[in-house]
Amino acid sequence: FFFRFLTPLTPPYVFLTFTMATKFADIGKGAKDLLNDDYTTKISLKCKKAAGPVAVTIETEQGSGGALSSKVGTKFSAYGLSFDKAQMKADGGLVLETSMAHSSGVKLAFKGNKGADVCVDYKNGNIYATGVLDVKDMSRFSTSACLGIGSGMMVGGNMTYGLSGKTGVTGLNVGGAYASGPLSAALNIAPKASSLNCDILYKVNKDISIASSTVHSKDKPLDVLAVGGAYHICSVGTLKAKIGSNGILSASLVGEVVPKVTVTGSASVSTSGENFKYGLGIVM
Repeated sequence: FFFRFLTPLTPPYVFLTFTMATKFADIGKGAKDLLNDDYTTKISLKCKKAAGPVAVTIETEQGSGGALSSKVGTKFSAYGLSFDKAQMKADGGLVLETSMAHSSGVKLAFKGNKGADVCVDYKNGNIYATGVLDVKDMSRFSTSACLGIGSGMMVGGNMTYGLSGKTGVTGLNVGGAYASGPLSAALNIAPKASSLNCDILYKVNKDISIASSTVHSKDKPLDVLAVGGAYHICSVGTLKAKIGSNGILSASLVGEVVPKVTVTGSASVSTSGENFKYGLGIVM
């Protein structure tokens, strides 16, 4: 996405074009989603139902022993506060996620599960910054920033700072992304430049996309983590396939069988023909 500033000069005017920024964690998201989403080895059913302004969701999964476990959740908004997730899990655990957005581009959020985090997001044009503080154990603070610099390019980084135990900077990454037409690529440099991760997505046409994820280091110049593709079949759904560096070949098919009912079927097998696994998910 792009936006333009018009400089206050006499004609001819000068246009400056900047790239809209996204979260640093989301650079390369297109390639990662194609290579990771919809591949499952679980049997699950997810039911969604709107009850007035409240949305209720029931998720049921079959465990390895055949037993079923369910979790019930809801989301709604009231008085400017959004309850993005209020969920009770099968083991009695509780999940609570809330958020509140301000017109200035600031979004405050709380995420509670096994831990508890207070999150702040700030978005303004070509700048996207985040901050997360562990308020349960006060063990860490993390922050990230991403800047759109024009011509489809973004640069950014993230940092984690330990507040207890191992204190100081415990994690630091920098990276960038580039998008032009059907091609998008993202680079992420690990701490001390020990390795470089590259995620690439190319849209051949409106129905076919291909993606790859590779890691480059001094010891191993090229390590292909996964290569895959997606093909949209009219009136059927989206067929995806990938092969990983572990020699596992995976495929999935996602389609809407009837209005508002989506079925995901997935299977994986090693290149030697062993370790066959499958999964089935239904969302309605």
